Amino acid sequence: MIQLSAVNMNIHGNHILQDINLSISAGETMVIIGPSGSGKSTLLRLIVGLMKPTSGEIWVKDQEISRLSEDELNQLRLSMGMVFQYSALFDSMTVGENVAFGLREHTKLSEEEISKVVRRKLRMVGLFGKEKVMPNELSGGMKKRVSLARAIAVNPEIILYDEPTAGLDPIMSEKIDRLISSTKRIMGVTSVVVTHHMTSAFNIADRIAMIYGGRIIEVGTVEEIKQSANPVVQQFIYGLKARGASSKRRFEA
Repeated sequence: MIQLSAVNMNIHGNHILQDINLSISAGETMVIIGPSGSGKSTLLRLIVGLMKPTSGEIWVKDQEISRLSEDELNQLRLSMGMVFQYSALFDSMTVGENVAFGLREHTKLSEEEISKVVRRKLRMVGLFGKEKVMPNELSGGMKKRVSLARAIAVNPEIILYDEPTAGLDPIMSEKIDRLISSTKRIMGVTSVVVTHHMTSAFNIADRIAMIYGGRIIEVGTVEEIKQSANPVVQQFIYGLKARGASSKRRFEA
């Protein structure tokens, strides 16, 4: 479904991404992890065509997207949904209007048909009956769910998530994880999830790729990543535990 081959991204002389090679299969949930500033969100922007790579190729659904015109990219984006880190809802629109936005912009559905889709998608994310509510009346977790409902309204084949549990408490984070997994199960979507929350990554991933210093240093299943021999991977996923263990070894030595 998605293939990145020898992708490099330089901005103002800074190497943001270097020699990225990654394949994501149809129906797979690929989780991208890595420290802040490692290039995770840039990778998402490249996949959705908001940025073009300095070099390399990005294939989405058998199309090399860096060569597409803006009109062609917009057509391809109809098969993709995006859940932004801070939800990115339109504050002046109701929940229902937010979810309906893409349907009104990109389809010829009647208002009655759009209303049915909106109700159905809000039910999927546990917000049935919230069509008339304004975004400023919602909690952070509810905003994330509205953002997901908007992303799936046009029945995409691919959903990109940028830090979907950022700023949420552990209970709400777990609910969002379950929504991501259920959306994949119900709709059969391919998911690319950027996160630094390892609990979420382990909950939802089929495979995990770790970016460090602009390079992918490890790709594997959850168990393979947990058992990685790479000390950078181990320190990232276990955090203070790994540092604490190394400190203890130094103290004992």
